[in-house]
This record gives sequence, C-alpha cells and structure tokens, in this order.
Amino acid sequence: MILINLLPHREARRQERKRAFFSALGLAGVVGVGIVILWFGVLQQLTSAQESRNRFLAEEIKKLEDQIKDVATLRAEIDALKARQKAVEDLQTDRNVPVYLLDELVKQTPEGIYLTSVRQNGNIVTVGGMSQTNERVSEMLRNTAYNSPWLERPELVEIKAVTLGKDRDQRRLFDFSMRVTIKRPQGPAGAASAASAPGSAKPTKPAKVS
Repeated sequence: MILINLLPHREARRQERKRAFFSALGLAGVVGVGIVILWFGVLQQLTSAQESRNRFLAEEIKKLEDQIKDVATLRAEIDALKARQKAVEDLQTDRNVPVYLLDELVKQTPEGIYLTSVRQNGNIVTVGGMSQTNERVSEMLRNTAYNSPWLERPELVEIKAVTLGKDRDQRRLFDFSMRVTIKRPQGPAGAASAASAPGSAKPTKPAKVS
C-alpha cells in the first residue's frame, strides 16, 4: 500500500528551524548577559581593592609627611641649639681674649724689644714698641706668624731709627708699629689648649707694655 503525506512538511521544517534559531539566539543572549554581569562584578571587585589600596597609601603618606615635619622641626631645634651653643662659646672666648692677647704678646716678643702701646679694634691689634735691631722686629713677626695659636697675619706698618738719650748716653733704637689679627683656635681641643697655654708657657723675658 502506498502512503502519501499530504501535510505541509516543508513549512513544518521551516518553523522548526526558526524555533531552534530563536532558542539558540536566546541562549546566546542569556550567556552574553551572564558574562557581562560576571565581568562587571570582577571589575567592581578590582576597583574596590584598588580604592582600598589607594586609601591605605594615602594614610601612610600622611603619616610619613607628619614624621617628616617632626624631623624638620627637630632639625631646626638642633640647629638653633647649636647656634646658641656657639654664641655662648664665642662669648666665653671673647671674654678671655684680652688675657690671651697679652699673654701671647709676652711670649712672642723676643729679647731686645719692649712694647709701648697695644690697641685693639675688633680682631685687629696694633702694637707699637722699641727694638734694639731690625732683626728683633723680624723675629717678632715670624713668631706671631708661625708660633702663636691666637695671632696671625702680622704686618709691619712702620719702622724708623730714633736716637734716645743725650751725649754719651745716646742710644740708637728702632721705633716700630705692626698690625696682627686675632684668630680663634680650631675646635674645642684647640680652645682648651689655648686656655691652658698661659699656665704652661715657657718662661720668657716679659715685654714692657705701657
């Protein structure tokens, strides 16, 4: 017996393919939406974690800035204390300068010279005196240039021959004046040694100062 299908089978297959296409399209849409939602959630978590790290870094930076300010304040206080300490040390040294100056002049003045005047203007001291010979004056210049912790840069201002006394008592001497600069010994050890110098000085012939 021969069977004949009189139903519209082509239309049925077309409808079936259409339903399958739309089903696949819907499934793809659902999967796509799920992927987008999942990716959005991951991005949110990454953003939240980065914001948390940024907040932590900002807090740590603020702490470091506060510490830097404290360090700068301490450094300024230390510098101020050092400046006050130096001012006190300079004041103490300046108070004793006349004693050291006279002591150094006595030690560095060779025999055959006596001093007639000592004038100080700041760190510059002008010394006047009488000498038996030019060599004595040269020796005093060398002494103050190389052997003194308190005196430096001696400079001869004037020297001239003069005759003192009358008749048989006449003596030919040299009237001179010189300038010398007062210096500070370098460092506490130098100051201490300079301070102890008057007591440990080698006995010399005292210079006459008037």
